[in-house]
Amino acid sequence: MTDIPAAEAPVWHHRSFAGRLALYAGWLGLVALFVWCWNLMTERTMWVFVHDAPKAAADLVSRAWPPRWSYMDRLWGPLWDTINIATLGTLLGIVIAVPLAILAATNTTPSRLFLRPLALFCIVASRSINSLIWALLLVSILGPGILAGILAIGFRSVGFIGKLLYEAIEETDAQQIEAITATGATKAQILSYGIVPQVLPTFYGISVFRWDINIRESAILGLVGAGGIGAQLNASLNVLAWPQVTLIMLVILATVVVSEWVSARVRHAII
Repeated sequence: MTDIPAAEAPVWHHRSFAGRLALYAGWLGLVALFVWCWNLMTERTMWVFVHDAPKAAADLVSRAWPPRWSYMDRLWGPLWDTINIATLGTLLGIVIAVPLAILAATNTTPSRLFLRPLALFCIVASRSINSLIWALLLVSILGPGILAGILAIGFRSVGFIGKLLYEAIEETDAQQIEAITATGATKAQILSYGIVPQVLPTFYGISVFRWDINIRESAILGLVGAGGIGAQLNASLNVLAWPQVTLIMLVILATVVVSEWVSARVRHAII
């Protein structure tokens, strides 16, 4: 029997007995961790309902189909509100995020010790709080309505736009900035002629992409009183009007598909 050259030997030939033992122990530990987590998650699960789930789902589908098409006349207004919430919220997020991105980028911030950490904190805080949580807080302060929805979408968008934009600013070509600086340009001129032209296509793409995301998020803000088509969905769910719920879900799906198509076409045209 010929020996296998070291370079062609299988990987397991290079492991010692202790290494293989540690590998097996690691896999065993992962299996034990999975079993423990599964038992913890299903400790209070009532399996009688799980077994009955297919029958319950079939019953729900039979009551929800066909959709109540006559209810569509009452959805045009809330649908328009949803689009407005997403659009105005995106614009608000852009207005707040652009200055924060300039302050957060290492090559544009005027103060790395104070202003940059403060801007990064605002961006992280915005990204850490879901739009539904923003909506709950704002509804409790401002009352129900689309204003709370617009502000919730705007505050949530700040973190997304600000983070991607300040990273794009930091990745700009330093040679172009140095060439403009060598002409004696001011900081404002360096920003306008050296940085903005480089990040503008990225900025457009980020903004349109965020608007597409906000269309989806604004569709459910009405569940907590922030206006839009989600309010109609919540009202229909409360009275168990399942055909209306089906129609609303189809409208939301169609809106998201159209917004995705518009977003892709705009980003392709810009970038």
